Amino acid sequence: MEINQVKDKYFRPLQDLRVSIMDKCNFRCSYCMPKEVFGDDYVFMREEELLSFDEIERLVLQFTKLGVKKIRLTGGEPLLRKNVPDLIQRLSQIEGIEDIALTTNGVHLVKQAEALKQAGLMRVNVSLDALSTDIFQEMNGRKVTSAVVLKGIDAAHAAGLEVKINMVVKKGLNESEVVKLARYCKERDITLRFIEFMDVGQTNGWDFSQVVTKKELLEKVSTIAPLEEVDRELGEVATRYRYKGTNTEVGIISSVSDTFCGDCTRARISADGKLFTCLFAEEGYDLGEFVQSGASDAEIESKITEIWTGRTDKYSEERTEETVKNRKKIEMSYIGG
Repeated sequence: MEINQVKDKYFRPLQDLRVSIMDKCNFRCSYCMPKEVFGDDYVFMREEELLSFDEIERLVLQFTKLGVKKIRLTGGEPLLRKNVPDLIQRLSQIEGIEDIALTTNGVHLVKQAEALKQAGLMRVNVSLDALSTDIFQEMNGRKVTSAVVLKGIDAAHAAGLEVKINMVVKKGLNESEVVKLARYCKERDITLRFIEFMDVGQTNGWDFSQVVTKKELLEKVSTIAPLEEVDRELGEVATRYRYKGTNTEVGIISSVSDTFCGDCTRARISADGKLFTCLFAEEGYDLGEFVQSGASDAEIESKITEIWTGRTDKYSEERTEETVKNRKKIEMSYIGG
């Protein structure tokens, strides 16, 4: 297949595509889907509003023609969608796709990890914000214990999936768990990614006073063992480190204390088919409607090209107190983080 690599206004290539396949979630994490907003009566998308697997497969194929090599399935909680292994099996057969990953809270991995691996999934990123049950339940807004997620991580390992753990850190809530979780991951040779609490969406009550910065996180983790920085690949948002004398990595996604837009290569598709060119976007482009209106493959490819080549997003470099307060950003749960 011939690749027509597209680049945006800052010459950033389109290489990574995140596809949300479900807007619902069984957690109510305060930094993403706070229960005060997403209550029991909250109306999520109906099944018929979600992109079908046929539509997702068709869109991904057009994205690969423009340079996309990596696919990540997200949500909501993607494993709440029926027959996810079927979708992964389809995507794994598309020429040009080198990596297929999935972000999950881990609850359903015990039952699904083996089928996901057999279908062609390569990696899972599991959200785990604390080992302490009390703190974890406060973070996830439900009564789910960390033990349930840890069993899912074990199941993913047993199935042969590469596992990374994501931890969002909020000052005064779970920063006491940073060293505990880092030690847990180091002992098991699991890559851990710390994520600074970010001003995504409109509902998570973000305030800089709740941010534990990269500098603070490094100081905490360095008490376990010395760290050395690792070169990162184009488009990676995490600053990578490893414990000296090992291959075990720790990463920090520091979009608040640093910037990570300079070489961003990611596009995002919401569960109902809207294309977003930035995590902090105000609006998207309705590719779902475009596909359903009868557009040809060539027309879809042309539309994606038009959108990406016009892209000028660099929010983390332009963030100000005013944009934090006044910019109407799309919810992270809607576009998959």
